[in-house]
Amino acid sequence: MTSRLLQRSLGSPDYDGIRQALRNDTSTAVIGVRGVEVRVAVLPLFTHDGRQAVRVTSTVPLTHVLVGEDSASGTDVTLLVPEVTAPRVLTLESRDDAGLIGSAEITITPQRKWSVFVVHHSHLDIGYTDPQGTVLRHHLDYLDAAVRLAEETASWPDDARFRWSVESSMPALKWLDARPADQVAKFAALARAGVIEVTALPFQLHTEACSTEELYRQLRFTTRLQEKYGFATKSAMHTDVPGAVVGVIDALNAAGVRYLAAAHNWAGRSVPYLHGGDKLTRPFRWRAPSGKEVIVWFTDTPHGMAYMEGNTVGLTDSYELADDLLPRYLSALASRGYPYGPGTFGWQGPDAPREPYELDVLHLRVQGAHADNAGPSIVPASIARKWNEQWAFPRLRSAVNSDFFEHVEERYHDRLAVHEGDWTDWWADGLGSGARPLGYVRRAQSALRIAETLHTIAGADATEQIDEAYDKVALFNEHTWGAANPWEDAEEAGDSGGLQWTRKSSGAYDAQDDAADLLHAAARRFGAALSDQGVDNAAALASFAVFNPGTASRTDVVRAFLPRDVVAADVPIALVDARTGETIPHHEEFVDPADWPTRPIGRHLHAVVPQVPGYGYARLDVVRGEVRAAEPVELDLGGVIENEFYRVTYDVREGVIRSIFDKAAGRELVNDTAAAGFGQYVYDRYATAPHFNHLSGHVGAHDRTLLGDRAIGRNATIVKAQRTAVGEKLVVELQGKGVDWLRTTIELHNGVARLDLTYQLAKQGTPAKEAVFLAFPFASGPATAWELTGGVGGPDVPRVPGSAEYMLPIRHWIAFEDPELTVAWATLEAPLVQLGTIHMPYAPFPPTLDEEPGTVYSWALNNIWDTNFPAQQQGETTFRYSIMSAPGIEGRRLGARAAAGLTDQFVGALLTSAPDAVKSFVSVDHPDVLVTSLGQNGDNEIVVRLQSLAAEPVEATVLLPGLRRALVSAGLERELRPLEVSADSVKVRLPACGVAAIWGTCE
Repeated sequence: MTSRLLQRSLGSPDYDGIRQALRNDTSTAVIGVRGVEVRVAVLPLFTHDGRQAVRVTSTVPLTHVLVGEDSASGTDVTLLVPEVTAPRVLTLESRDDAGLIGSAEITITPQRKWSVFVVHHSHLDIGYTDPQGTVLRHHLDYLDAAVRLAEETASWPDDARFRWSVESSMPALKWLDARPADQVAKFAALARAGVIEVTALPFQLHTEACSTEELYRQLRFTTRLQEKYGFATKSAMHTDVPGAVVGVIDALNAAGVRYLAAAHNWAGRSVPYLHGGDKLTRPFRWRAPSGKEVIVWFTDTPHGMAYMEGNTVGLTDSYELADDLLPRYLSALASRGYPYGPGTFGWQGPDAPREPYELDVLHLRVQGAHADNAGPSIVPASIARKWNEQWAFPRLRSAVNSDFFEHVEERYHDRLAVHEGDWTDWWADGLGSGARPLGYVRRAQSALRIAETLHTIAGADATEQIDEAYDKVALFNEHTWGAANPWEDAEEAGDSGGLQWTRKSSGAYDAQDDAADLLHAAARRFGAALSDQGVDNAAALASFAVFNPGTASRTDVVRAFLPRDVVAADVPIALVDARTGETIPHHEEFVDPADWPTRPIGRHLHAVVPQVPGYGYARLDVVRGEVRAAEPVELDLGGVIENEFYRVTYDVREGVIRSIFDKAAGRELVNDTAAAGFGQYVYDRYATAPHFNHLSGHVGAHDRTLLGDRAIGRNATIVKAQRTAVGEKLVVELQGKGVDWLRTTIELHNGVARLDLTYQLAKQGTPAKEAVFLAFPFASGPATAWELTGGVGGPDVPRVPGSAEYMLPIRHWIAFEDPELTVAWATLEAPLVQLGTIHMPYAPFPPTLDEEPGTVYSWALNNIWDTNFPAQQQGETTFRYSIMSAPGIEGRRLGARAAAGLTDQFVGALLTSAPDAVKSFVSVDHPDVLVTSLGQNGDNEIVVRLQSLAAEPVEATVLLPGLRRALVSAGLERELRPLEVSADSVKVRLPACGVAAIWGTCE
């Protein structure tokens, strides 16, 4: 009684309720008399002797007769008739001991002869059900069991043999390193025989949190498996996370992977079927701008079944339950848009109409139990064995993941629909629930590219250390950000939220520390290598090589440290550009041991260095000056700063930037009539309760009712207005709900056509549902382009139907273009944005403001999740942004320039001698092609990694001094092709938004 009360009250059916709904939805009531009901289902079940099945159920035991064909007694019977090729009408009579209860005419219709590929795997949540280490050890135990079960069933019929798909390869790699040689040999033999398949993704990633290089590096193990163990990685599985970035297609292709099985867990947090998802047929061919494709299968229900489809129809329970439910499920797929009706899983939203599933082949995932991180079971294979003995069709095959795709590719490839572009993830909003560690990880992604480049130029191979740091970055980007109940703090199981988040977030901090260590060492090694090539310079007290890790030559600020033991602190100095002999103004900040006894003593030097070549350096000499560097000049607190390019006005009363005036264009960049001010702090509180597992599955927001409170930053005070030799700066402090304090720093540097903004806040921890936005209303039309991992999005760029529309998880930049001016906005730490308005964070995500096309709302952080993500966040957190404007420049190009000021900051390396005044180590002549990093391969082979932002294929010339031989690949070591070298350069063709790597042998 109590369980019925709760079930009916809370509207969350258990498996019994879901299964009964399937039975009801796939049968028709044909007799109803004296309280007795008889239902009939014509099902796609065929015997080996050519008969098909009719299933009859009754509320009491009866004898059911298909007149002239078959009869049976009971409450649930299967009657057999000769297979029909056209509808045939028969009479059903139902009898009890007293005689005929009732009769009805039923129509026997032709049925499909299905082939069902049952793919047994375990969904890897690194955490969620237990602390991370416990989960991973269990998954290694599962591989022990998989090997044993494969051997145990080796003599079974081929379709019934136990097969296992390693959904996430990380446990397999750990297992291969940890098990005895004889066990490893068995595993490899089973993998070569197609009994075990290791799929391509190391774990289930929030792919939009990955950098492009990180995404490719996470697939590098595929080469090792092929070379060391002799089996190929042919397919990938993407589980739980409802979406993936467009760059996944090219990355998988580069690793030799052509197939992707996606099992998207909607879990009440998304409504793909209201945004074109009803048009997304399966399987389909997913195509990148490069023209490369993967064939995609995805589990399909708007209600969150995901990778539990096979479990729901009994394939992990018993033959009897599967015999009851699987044919009904197949019948529902063939006859209706969604196999389960509205409300079956608790979500009460509408279902869009759609066409039934059209093929007669099905990919059906199954886990050993009804849970994440469930182990292997003999039951699915046992059911397949008994099933195929009993029934000719559906034919069940215990399969590995790629078996299904090879079958489909051979038979249906040309008839599959093609969809292009980004498959925008509905769960990406969860990234805002860990804003501080996510910011550290995004900084690490930039630092690792620069560190590897500098190590390479210095002649050192840091590949192993760089890869290990990237692995830590990726492990943070793995999709499990917390326990099932993250607000709890137990020591085990799904309540171990405190333990799990401590380990998860510490991984991000470790990754950032490793990246900082590698960059720190790389700068010293780079400086030492250049010093070895230099000569004594008696005129200089010291020198710096100012390295530009961006592709384009640019003017920007460098921050470098001059130790006291190199040049005494009381010695006045000047900085001289060794290229021209001209003095460059600089600003000094002395580290006084009285204030900082725990830090190196010396001077932090700030200078704007003009036109440093991309992937090159310019030398600055430190010479004795006539006077000490000028102290900062305190400016009027009226709130105006400027340089040659911009004049910025801050409105203290409103706590916003009132004006950003582009002097060259004579144009205002700020929309001063927008709902929010420029740079305004917006704090939302929602009228939903914390600490409910999968709360969002019970919440619908069709208006602003659940927006409990909205507040903005107030009581702004300008605490610093300052001019130094390098530029002008405003520092403003505000008060705001949800924070202990809020600080905005606005900077303009002399000679730099960019505005830099830094927001720092001390977040208060609270379990209440909340979000923080920073508003940027531009006086422009709508955004025209934005950077994605492995691609570029835009309003006219295709996206996979059903993608999230109310938000965007971007890499770094958004561009706005009109005939007179292009504006670019870039972010370093915060990837989530909403364009034009702020939406409610609950499905179907209605807007809370009128649409303003030119406004970017940076969704800096949130606490709206109720499971799998941290339940609250706190502490000091920093968000950095840049803004640029210029006439006649494509948005993609200006976006990349704006982002470079954040992601490719100049590095000042201290020198002990004077090498060349300027040098470029690599250059590329196409403005849409970026060099993302340089890597080392052996003593004299340099890897130049390229990425194109162009919407069309391009050819670029890459100049690499000393180049003698070159090979090219699509990002990884596979399929290296030779290139013709001419005058230290090669021409390489890059596909649209594609990547390439040049493997160059140099003198």
